Amino acid sequence: MAHNVLKTIAMTSGVTATLLFAGFSNQAFAISPFQASYQFSYNGKNMGSATRNLSKSGNNWTYVFTAKAGAIASATETSRFSFNGNQIVSDSFSRSSKILVHNNTMSIKFNPSTKTISTKKDDKARSFAWKAGVLDELNAELQLREDLKASGLKSSYAIADAKEVEARKFVKQGSERVTTSYGTFDTIKVVMKHDKPNRDTIFWLAPKLDYVPVKVSHQDGKTSYGLLLTGYKGSTN
Repeated sequence: MAHNVLKTIAMTSGVTATLLFAGFSNQAFAISPFQASYQFSYNGKNMGSATRNLSKSGNNWTYVFTAKAGAIASATETSRFSFNGNQIVSDSFSRSSKILVHNNTMSIKFNPSTKTISTKKDDKARSFAWKAGVLDELNAELQLREDLKASGLKSSYAIADAKEVEARKFVKQGSERVTTSYGTFDTIKVVMKHDKPNRDTIFWLAPKLDYVPVKVSHQDGKTSYGLLLTGYKGSTN
């Protein structure tokens, strides 16, 4: 159960947007460094905490997501990337998780010079074709930020996992007011579309907090997972 909770949060923790500002080398970025903390739940019961931290050095960005369910389980994801205009250029992604005494790892290396994407999940290595604009599960959230503040969401996004590059769709569905322990926010509601029936992932983004998600809900049949904001440090609007 803890593994499913952490994996789901790690894979669906992102979809956000933020305001433009003058950035490195006179480029304009729609994101800025921030820190956010969350409480996550499983079937309505609080299970632990999660954080995401975006930092940069010049045009080199690092985005880290962590989640912990007491002493039972923990997970960390790290995405490293740069920008070319308003487009994220993926460099590497890694995930590690621990469930009791069991450890799992996964890594992705984006190689534009050789036109390949190299992955390794535990002991299984793979390689498949690279193409411009391919994202990982974590920095995809940040690309959506760029697009939401510019011309709008694309029809689909190419996201790499351990086995392949998959096209995923995100749809903007109105607005809602969401109350968290950190405050009450007017939000934009974004839904990630799944191929499987009875599966639903929804994100609530707060413009006041640079469109950071203040709530995430994932429903898979009779099982549900959730994230709710508990703290935030970063740009406000």
